[in-house]
Amino acid sequence: MRKSKFTETQIVSMIKEAESGIPVPEICRKHGIGQSTFYKWRSKYGGMEASDVKRLKELEEENRKLKDMFATLSLKHSMLEDIIAKKPVKTSRRRAWVEHLRAQFNVSVAFACEVAGLSRSVFYYKHKRPSDDGVIDALLALVERHQRWGLPKLFKRLRNKGKPWNKKRVERVYNMLKLNLRRKGKRRVPTRTPEPLSAPTQHNESWSMDFMSDALSYGHRFRTLNVLDDFNRQALAIEVDTSLTAERVIRTLKQIIAWRGKPKQIRVDNGPEFTSTALETWAIENNIKLEFIKPGSPYQNGFVERFNRSYREEVLDLYLFESLQEVREITDEWLDIYNYERPHDSLGDMTPISYLEAA
Repeated sequence: MRKSKFTETQIVSMIKEAESGIPVPEICRKHGIGQSTFYKWRSKYGGMEASDVKRLKELEEENRKLKDMFATLSLKHSMLEDIIAKKPVKTSRRRAWVEHLRAQFNVSVAFACEVAGLSRSVFYYKHKRPSDDGVIDALLALVERHQRWGLPKLFKRLRNKGKPWNKKRVERVYNMLKLNLRRKGKRRVPTRTPEPLSAPTQHNESWSMDFMSDALSYGHRFRTLNVLDDFNRQALAIEVDTSLTAERVIRTLKQIIAWRGKPKQIRVDNGPEFTSTALETWAIENNIKLEFIKPGSPYQNGFVERFNRSYREEVLDLYLFESLQEVREITDEWLDIYNYERPHDSLGDMTPISYLEAA
């Protein structure tokens, strides 16, 4: 319907004329309106002053705007409810919504829960996490004994000891205690195509030997001869001294063979002790093959090289030695841990001894 050409003041004036005794048809003819229009105006504005009519118009306009706002908000509310109901939202997120609504709009818990789509019982529920004292004690005990073991090694050791804790819980406690090892940056190396290093199928099929070097606290150098069975990665011996000649190598091998048995081959690098005539003669006499790797290719002797890294990280780099005797004592203690307790990734998280027994 189009807007009336008469103002509220004019309409009230026409009604006043009728109230003063002027016939309605005459008023209608005078102002050019229909009688039905006049009676509608009188039913709506009768008894009102011009100011009252103006106020009524303002209220009607305000009411119209409020209706529009309500319709828009109602639509938005319905859309939000639909999204909240369909989108999978964690309980913790909904609980945060409730807290926000209570703080922002000062509403009750029940109302805020209804808006957030969360039951009050769930809102008030407090999860009781089991005590981590047992995990803390076990981790600290292991770390005190094995200071260079990281989380994977510690977790596997706990599992081997029959502890029931899952990895996420152990990792959470591990991080909480700030036991993380400092990561070393990766060193860029040239692309290589190493020859495949096949693992033996039985013990004494192939051993590996290698030398390492370090120093005592006052700077005196010493060497170690490391002997490994490639089958189960068992450390057969670590000989420690300031000088290790070919004769000492032969003597160490004889001592190992006395309790372990004779290997079919021993993989070594091209150091002077291993290429000596004395070791070559002894190997021929005992029908043992010396398998030499290519010069400058330590990766071809990967089993003992990996062992050397563990020995350096967990012993040589960890302690400040005052004497060779101290080196030997700590090394012997570590060898027992390495062979009997330390889980190995390549052995399916078994220890060398348990892997040998299961073979």
